[in-house]
Amino acid sequence: MHSAPSVTYPVGRSRFAGTLLLAIWLAAAAVIGYWCTQVSGWRAATAALLWLASGLWAGAQWWRSATGAVAWDGENWNWSASRTAGTGMLEVSLDLQRSMLVRWAGNGASQWFWLERVSRAERWDDLRRAVYSRPAPQGRHMSGDPAPRHDPNAP
Repeated sequence: MHSAPSVTYPVGRSRFAGTLLLAIWLAAAAVIGYWCTQVSGWRAATAALLWLASGLWAGAQWWRSATGAVAWDGENWNWSASRTAGTGMLEVSLDLQRSMLVRWAGNGASQWFWLERVSRAERWDDLRRAVYSRPAPQGRHMSGDPAPRHDPNAP
């Protein structure tokens, strides 16, 4: 069995995540708008302010999304970002075929980010193979045969 090829893939602000956040925020506006027709006064004003504040916060978080690159060398994942660079693990949390929500864990830090096919379409399949592959076990023979076992009854 062959291992996944080495691949480096860019990480940046996700259009999919931005669109998803905007859709949720607009859906919340519709719900709050309907609710405000039932109530009035300070409750409606508070709901509107909280809605606005949540949108500003979500937009700021999206704008400050992690940037860098993830790289698979056949055995380890590397993350090149200013705060949490180094070797670690990349774990897929949600796979939507053209976008993946992944969690980076390494150097005592954890980071969530989206990987998208549009970032580098020609390497997308290599990335998908890499995130679902496991490093080759050490100590295996090149032929793929398992290491010989020691027989305790042998002379």
